[in-house]
Amino acid sequence: MFNNKSITPEAALQKAKSFCAYQERSHREVRDKLYAFGLRKTDVEQVLTALIEENYLNEERFATQFAGGKFRVKGWGKIKIRYELRQKGVSAYCISHALAAIDSEDYTATLHKYVRAKAAQLTNEPVISRNRKIQAYLLQKGYEPLLIAEAIKGLGSGEAGDHVGC
Repeated sequence: MFNNKSITPEAALQKAKSFCAYQERSHREVRDKLYAFGLRKTDVEQVLTALIEENYLNEERFATQFAGGKFRVKGWGKIKIRYELRQKGVSAYCISHALAAIDSEDYTATLHKYVRAKAAQLTNEPVISRNRKIQAYLLQKGYEPLLIAEAIKGLGSGEAGDHVGC
C-alpha cells in the first residue's frame, strides 16, 4: 500500500550529481533532496561526502555565487544576502567570505544608483517624506542604514551623482 519511493544510494548519487551540476547548491538543499529520495541518514552522509570529494558540492563556492548573483541581478544589499544565506544553512565563515567578494566600489555605486532612481520617482514629495521612502526602499533591499543615510545626505547636497565612480 505504501508507495516507497526509496532509491539506492548509488542512484541517488547520480541524481545528486546532476542536481549539483545544473547550478550551485547549498549543503542543506542537497541533503533535503536526498532525504526526499527516501535515503537513510548514513546513506545521505555518504552521498554528501562523495559529492564534496568530487567537488560537486562546495559551500564556499555556493555562497560566493549566490551573493554575487543576488547583488548583480536583484540589487540586494549585504544584510538581505546574509539573511538568505543563513536561511540556506551556510556557515558564518562562508557568508563573510562571500560578502567580502562583493566589490565595495560596485556596491556603493549600486546603492547610489538606487537612491537617484527612487528620488527621481518621488520628485513631487516633500524632502522629508521622499527621504523616508528612499530609506524604507533601500532597507527592504537589504542595504546598511549608515550607508543609506550617507547616500541620501549626498543626494541632498548633489553629491550622489559624484559617487558613481567611487
